Amino acid sequence: MVYCINPFCSQRENPEDAVHCLACGNPLLINGHIRLLRPLRSLTEDPYTYTDIFEVEDTGTSLHPETQRRVMKILKWINEPKLVELLRRESIILQTLDHPGIPKSNREDYFTFALNGNLLVMHCLVMQKFEGEDLKQWIKKYGRISQNIALDWLLQLVNILDLVHRNEYFHRDIKPDNIIHQPDGKIALIDFGGAREISRTFLAKLSTNGGTSTGSSMGYEITAVRSAYYSPLEQIHGQAVPQSDFYALGRTFVHLVTGISLANIKSDEKTGKLLWRDKAPHIDKFFADLIDDLIAPFPGQRPQNTQIILQRLRKIPYQSKIYKLINYRAFLFSASILLIAIGFVVNCKIALPLLVNSLIAQGEKSEAANDSQSAQKFFDSAIKFNPQVKANISKFYFDKASRSTKNVREGKKYFELSLKYNNQDVDNYNNLAFACQLLNEFECASTNYKKALELKPDNWEGHYGLGTFYDDQGKKDLAEQQYELAIKNNNQAIPVINNLSRLKVLKGDYNAAIALALQGLQKTKEAKLQAALYKNLGWAKFEQKKYTEAKEYLEKAEELDAQRADTHCLLAQVQEALGDNDNSWLSWEACLLLEAKQPEVFLWRGNVLQRIRLKPDSQQ
Repeated sequence: MVYCINPFCSQRENPEDAVHCLACGNPLLINGHIRLLRPLRSLTEDPYTYTDIFEVEDTGTSLHPETQRRVMKILKWINEPKLVELLRRESIILQTLDHPGIPKSNREDYFTFALNGNLLVMHCLVMQKFEGEDLKQWIKKYGRISQNIALDWLLQLVNILDLVHRNEYFHRDIKPDNIIHQPDGKIALIDFGGAREISRTFLAKLSTNGGTSTGSSMGYEITAVRSAYYSPLEQIHGQAVPQSDFYALGRTFVHLVTGISLANIKSDEKTGKLLWRDKAPHIDKFFADLIDDLIAPFPGQRPQNTQIILQRLRKIPYQSKIYKLINYRAFLFSASILLIAIGFVVNCKIALPLLVNSLIAQGEKSEAANDSQSAQKFFDSAIKFNPQVKANISKFYFDKASRSTKNVREGKKYFELSLKYNNQDVDNYNNLAFACQLLNEFECASTNYKKALELKPDNWEGHYGLGTFYDDQGKKDLAEQQYELAIKNNNQAIPVINNLSRLKVLKGDYNAAIALALQGLQKTKEAKLQAALYKNLGWAKFEQKKYTEAKEYLEKAEELDAQRADTHCLLAQVQEALGDNDNSWLSWEACLLLEAKQPEVFLWRGNVLQRIRLKPDSQQ
């Protein structure tokens, strides 16, 4: 698939072998050597998004003759001189700054490209593409970061900023979205579109600025760059300074070490100070103090340059409470061994519970600091004194796994640790199996569902989980068997009834599907479950060619849950069958845009996209 550069094109996706856009006729080879492979952010109509950003294939020029995957930024607001100036300035900055964590771009990478008829001229900037994920994606996938990772990333970013500031620029838009974590662990800072030069002229503008939204005063104008929750007050008023970068950097690390959106972290009503420390207990006081200094309300309260920040960062490992605890931990382990050797515990009934509780508390603290190896040593030592604490430790890991919803792999690890201390827990086996299923570790999923059922054969959750596992594998008969066993053990399990009803439709047993869906609707008042069941009813009626009934059920499903792609896909087909083509295309649009996981949705989408691609040829 390749994309059309024209932001006003009605259908920008094109087949890979196309030379010109099938919708608007513009060339798909830009500047003789660039093809747009995929958008790196939504091709939205949001008026505040003034650029499109694409991953591109660059077949090479005299300055870089080899074919590369790169990034291209395309200005959509072509008649706005300030934005053209921002893009040109970004080009100059990227040519000036030489750092492995800053995108590289050459003089010839900034150019204009005229669309058909020369009515529109697009301003374009091509630059290096960093492999990896931005930190917004990274945190969503893996959860909050440890102090060691935070120190490493912050040190890398401050070193990048040190170069930027020493070259008399500042970034003005630091946030997790603009920081890339590369596969080798290196950090990169991107999107210098808001960067500004530090100069006497600029400082003069600030000193005379009236605080307007554009920073306009006495003939000078400063383009305001703002990101919600990351821009300091002075920047919102169009008066950003180099220390504004430190504020954005500090707020970024509050998000990274808490794993919580800044929108959900309160501030002190009197001081305005962000109340984040209790949400990151694994961060030591010295590091937390530095972050709070970075996000101080006024520029003069923040560190005044990058060198001061670097000096403080280098001291933190030596000030760390974890560093100081090393000797204490060594003492605890040594004491444990000594107590066993001399039989002290046998004669000391008061000291034993205290020591066991202390070991468990230290284990929990170690786990909070992401030091699992030390945590397990403390827990194992506690069990030597009192084997009954296994149940408490298992529950601790089970609770920790249950909280790891953002990071399935981490949750799997904790379920495994919980089972290490209690291998008779049915819920643990079911949860571990489900985590493995999400990670596509099929043998692990199958094995643990079966272990749960061995321990408790009437465990409906185990049958349901194993059924979904077989369902995902396309083993419909085995899935059906497990769903029926689950319902036999719990006839109130509506998700199971829904899944079995869907499976009956796929197997062509429409009457059974309808009976199950109606049975489920009698037992639940939950809107989303009702929507799923009404969808199954509509689907079965559609397959039976009872289109009017199908339409009624699908419209009811849409009313209850408008975010189900499969409902819209089916409704589109029913509307077509009834000759309602205008509304069917609206339903197809929702079918194509909404998130979906069901394989039938991708089949329906493929069919309609094929029809769309063939449509221009049939009209010629």
